Order: sequence, then C-alpha cells, then structure tokens
Amino acid sequence: MTVTVISEAPIPRGREGQTPLLEVRHVSKHFGSVIALQDISMSVYPGEVMCLLGDNGAGKSTLIKILSGVHKPSEGEFLVEGKPVDFDSPRDALDAGIATVYQDLAMVPLMSVARNFFLGSEPTIGWGPFQRFDLKTADRVTREELAKMGIRLRDTEQPVGTLSGGERQCVAIARAVYFGANVLILDEPTAALGVKEAGVVLRYIAQARARGLGVIFITHNVHHAYPIGDRFTLLNRGRSYGTFAKTDVSREEVVTMMAGGEELEELGHELEEFARSDTAAAARLEQAVGEQLLNG
Repeated sequence: MTVTVISEAPIPRGREGQTPLLEVRHVSKHFGSVIALQDISMSVYPGEVMCLLGDNGAGKSTLIKILSGVHKPSEGEFLVEGKPVDFDSPRDALDAGIATVYQDLAMVPLMSVARNFFLGSEPTIGWGPFQRFDLKTADRVTREELAKMGIRLRDTEQPVGTLSGGERQCVAIARAVYFGANVLILDEPTAALGVKEAGVVLRYIAQARARGLGVIFITHNVHHAYPIGDRFTLLNRGRSYGTFAKTDVSREEVVTMMAGGEELEELGHELEEFARSDTAAAARLEQAVGEQLLNG
C-alpha cells in the first residue's frame, strides 16, 4: 500500500451526508521565503464539478501539484474519502484514484490512439520473451471507452496527433476514467481550444460527473467554468476568497472576485478619466477649428 494513513480521523460529512472524495483543509505551501499558497480549503464530492478559478499567478498550479502528489503541503491536512493521507509521489495519488490530466495530455502524437490510451499500462499476450502488445484487446477497449464519451473513431490505429484538440482531451479523460479514477483533475482543458471544441470538452466533463466522478476543473475562463460548475473555489495571489455554490454567486461576481474588485474599480475610474480627457480635448480641437474657419 503506497498511501500512508496518518490517523483514524472522524469521517467528515458534507453535502447530503456524503463524504468528500477529496478534501484539503487549511493547506499552505512555502518555497523558502516565498508563500505560494496560504490557508486553502476545498473539497469535491461524487457527481460534482468543482471549479478552481484564478488568474495567472493565483496558485492554481501549486495546488494541483499538491493534489496530484508532486508536492507535499507545508501546512494543513489532505484527506481522501475522509482519511488523512500523505502522498510521496504522483503514483500514490493514482493508486488512491486521483488522476490529473495536464495541458500537454502526456501523449505521443505519432503513436496510435490505442497505444496512447494504454501508455505505460499496455495489455500483453504471450509469455516471457514472447510477450507482445495485445493490439486486439487495446483496440476493443479503446473503442468501448471512447464510445461511452460519445467519440466513435474509424481506426484506433490512427496517430493521436491527427485528432482535434478536443478529441485528444476526451481520450485523456476516458483513459483516466478507465484506469479507476474517482477524482478527475483537469488542468485548463479548454485553454487552447476554439468555442466549438471547448463545448465538446465541457459536454464530456458533464458525462464524467453523471458517472459519479468528482471533477476538479481548473481554469481562468469563467465563461467556460460557470455553465458546467456546481461549486467554485476562487484563488487570488495564493489565497482563497472562499467556495461558493452556483446558486449563491453570479457570473459577474465571480469575474470581479477573480480579478480583484479593487483593481477593477480602479481601472474603471481610470477609463472614465481617460474618457473625460478625450472629450475635453475633442471639444478644444473643435473650438480651435471653428475659430480658424471664422478668422479665415
């Protein structure tokens, strides 16, 4: 067993008596004198999309690395299904059912879809030195799992690089689900996609939620997060503004908190001042032109 249980803490009860699939309590992360995260708490429940929102530099990447076992928190508790854990590596997180899909998707573009689906966990046939990749099983499983996500490929032997960005995201999601993920952490899955492809990925996230997975959707794009999210945790400069249910916060309020209300208000005042200056300058120019025409 690679996951270390620290203590038999009481199982926290949350939404409708459920235990969170994953929870962090008052987590902080320090790199020397640099405080990357300070006192962050959040949780995700089965059949829920938790959106982790924040602008660039908000601390999203650091929190992802704690959740996926790359970093250990400097302070605070990390619990999986109510039990405190201490991950030593990303493999520990995977063994605990936490799968992270990063922006680069960890795929080899020139390899086939089926081989990328089983990359690192290839099914084999034969024995000893005669073992070889079980192409038939890989093809069947890949087709079945992608069909569950609504993707039907003509040929699983086609290079994964020939798929669209949205389809590659969905292959990565289906792969994580197939290998036993209970919590799916998606790092900016729609960042490099167009409007149509982003919609496709959001639809697959909804399907993962319908299958009972807990999804942590990391993004800085409120317009992608708000339609699919159930709850929102907002980060700003390594600190949390809190967690809000969709019924308690509007899209505009989320945008304001992400950017920082004071900064937006200050920007608004600056733009108003620019507008007044432009109006005054235009009036002076119009007056000067009028005087020249009269004197001419």
